[in-house]
Amino acid sequence: MSDMPFGFSNRDDDPERKPGDESSGSGANNPFGFGGPGGGGFDPSQLGQMLSQLGQMFSTMGQPGAQSGPVNYDLAKRLARQQLGSSVTPVTEGAQRAVADASHLAELWLDPVTTLPAGATKTVAWTANDWIEETLPTWKRLCDPVAEQVSGMWTATLPAEAKEFAAPMMGMLGQMGGLAFGSQLGSALGQLAKEVLTSTDIGLPLGPAGTAALLPAAISEFSAGLEQPESEILVYLAAREVAHQRLFAHVPWLRQQVLGAVEDYARGIKMDFSAIEQAAAGLDPMTLAQDPSKLEELLAQGTFEPQTTPEQQAALDRLETLLALIEGWVETVVTDAVGDRLPGAGALAETLRRRRATGGPAEQTFATLVGLELRPRKVREAATLWRRLTTDAGIDQRDGIWAHPDLLPDSSDLDAPAGFIDSVLGGGTTAFDDPLAQLAETEARERAAKEAAEGGDKPVDTTKPEQPTDDEGEGGKPAS
Repeated sequence: MSDMPFGFSNRDDDPERKPGDESSGSGANNPFGFGGPGGGGFDPSQLGQMLSQLGQMFSTMGQPGAQSGPVNYDLAKRLARQQLGSSVTPVTEGAQRAVADASHLAELWLDPVTTLPAGATKTVAWTANDWIEETLPTWKRLCDPVAEQVSGMWTATLPAEAKEFAAPMMGMLGQMGGLAFGSQLGSALGQLAKEVLTSTDIGLPLGPAGTAALLPAAISEFSAGLEQPESEILVYLAAREVAHQRLFAHVPWLRQQVLGAVEDYARGIKMDFSAIEQAAAGLDPMTLAQDPSKLEELLAQGTFEPQTTPEQQAALDRLETLLALIEGWVETVVTDAVGDRLPGAGALAETLRRRRATGGPAEQTFATLVGLELRPRKVREAATLWRRLTTDAGIDQRDGIWAHPDLLPDSSDLDAPAGFIDSVLGGGTTAFDDPLAQLAETEARERAAKEAAEGGDKPVDTTKPEQPTDDEGEGGKPAS
């Protein structure tokens, strides 16, 4: 991972970063903003912006209700909106109609190619400001565990007496930390709001449940560099959005699994305090005051970087596999839905896949905020698996795999799907019997037992076949 939460980072972590490429990654590698555009020395032109943000942070301290939690989200929202400026124009009625029509058409095309019914209860067109407002509740869920862990690290190793003595100062530092986190979150969301095309554009269900949302202004800008008509691109993106909504709406455990993996990762954040103490012992405040770039060099060494634990790596692996499966399924059903209706669908799919794989501002921003690179690395493999399942097992069995998380393929299955597909087709295992049929059978058995108990009769053991009566032989046939 190239980027750690809230700016903690080590420039050597990313294997895909080219030598000498200081601009890749989150633009972080520097949580305090020192460094010029190329990541070089201190840029005095940034000082005014830094002091302005610092003033905004301190101006909210002490205000009632200004912050409740480890991140000041009021500040984050304000800074994000300031980044967008006053150039955000409202969505016109025509754009809203176009989004609604494109989504309705996409739903009609998707109906024959998946057993999952429509999941969006409403379709909306958002501005970038709407995206910030509507997705902030989910960002709170994603960022709070990270901020809590990072903030708590500084007092975790203090003796009880020291904690009691330092309580007033720690409270103030906690509020300052919330302001700092809010400042960085606002800056990141302001950048991300300029890039996203739909509410599920980065693979996570960021918007309200049941709401399919597209951003017409961003889609227009995205379409400007492509050869396909904007109307076709809008329909294609609408198909992807409503396909995501079908999955998240009718696979009830999926949203929790995706967001829970991020939370599990955040809770496992640890820091090497011995390395911090060693670095602090060699700090010369006068040197830092004269040459702020020295602080950048210290941060680049990874001293203040949280350590990745085995539990975190497991959570990351689960998340990457799950995101790949989601993206692969969406790509498969959308391809089947649009078929020959959109001649440029194949090129659009490849464009979006590369957009995700190259780690644009969306992925870089998320890496800075939560400490994860949100790049599902096996989307092609996942799409291939879902395609083969569609061909060999059919739509019903393919979509039935989403009935329970234990039925999903793992990362190794994406690399070698043949064994998994054989098991779905019935290759000597009952693990992939119809889960809905199993559930119905269990409910019927429990209902029969309950009715028998309420009627005063002895409960019938429905797990055993009825024994033939005196008048019946094997298989229930009359005895000869």
